[in-house]
Amino acid sequence: MATEFCLSVAIPIQNEESVLPELLARLRAVLDGLPGGPHEIVFVDDGSVDRTFAILEEAARQDSRIVVLSLSRNFGHQSAITAALDHVTGDATVVMDGDLQDTPEAIPQFVEKYREGYDVAYARRIRRKEPWLLKLCYFVFYRLMARLSDIRLPLDSGDFGLMSRRVVDEVRRMPEHHRYLRGMRSWVGFRQMGLDVERAERHSGKSKYGISRLMKLAMDGIFAFSIVPIRVAALLGALAMLVSTVYVFYALYAKFFAHQSPQGFTGLIVAITFLSGMVLFFLGVIGEYVGRIYEETKGRPQYIISRTAGRFSGEAGNMYRTERTREAELQH
Repeated sequence: MATEFCLSVAIPIQNEESVLPELLARLRAVLDGLPGGPHEIVFVDDGSVDRTFAILEEAARQDSRIVVLSLSRNFGHQSAITAALDHVTGDATVVMDGDLQDTPEAIPQFVEKYREGYDVAYARRIRRKEPWLLKLCYFVFYRLMARLSDIRLPLDSGDFGLMSRRVVDEVRRMPEHHRYLRGMRSWVGFRQMGLDVERAERHSGKSKYGISRLMKLAMDGIFAFSIVPIRVAALLGALAMLVSTVYVFYALYAKFFAHQSPQGFTGLIVAITFLSGMVLFFLGVIGEYVGRIYEETKGRPQYIISRTAGRFSGEAGNMYRTERTREAELQH
């Protein structure tokens, strides 16, 4: 690797003041050991209400490698990652969470794969230190997503991983608002490699991904990379028509040949209720697709930056930020 190699680390963060000292110390140690440079760390504060931004602002004054963007409110994890990717400058970028479940010490392994010619090196999560029910949900979701998706999605892989500059540029060109980065990263293509990385425990604080946010992320992934739910609606509708046709022929046979009137008021009510429920369910599925189209047509920016620290501070930094933000808004 040429000595001019520069690595960017993109970290979305929210209310992690208790984690930051340990995170910064470990990240600095890892970057100090990497060849090339100067490397950079781009933090995106996604609407924190604690001292997260103040701590990062002070760190940026002490370390020129640290850049901080503070969003005007909480726009969500994937939008915060998008903001970070819009402002990284490195030859390659590592995306990781700020709770230390993504271990900084794995970064050199990703860089080594980049040196071998891979454009994407992502973490396959092993030995997750999380409740068994959550691990089961993740296990089922990744395999369901892989079966439904129109592209090949790696199993048990999150956002933690390295992307080359050309992959970052292609991801930045994607305009959708309901983003699923790990799927977008796979869609881009190029040479990709998975590495087994142990999923650590959260260092401290509380997880920002509750059940509702996890469900939203799962739906974003399914609806962004698959039209199978709509196809299932069509198949079930065809199956219902087939069953109804068979029953009509049976009723005609019973009436004219067996001289019997088909009975089954209860069965009729059950059938009507079941089919009505199925229709309403798939109307909801179709509504999800239509709603996402509506969200895209509004053309709102995916994030708004309120404050900056580090490279963007000062008049020159503000000019640079304005140009990068305008460019990002034109793309998104």
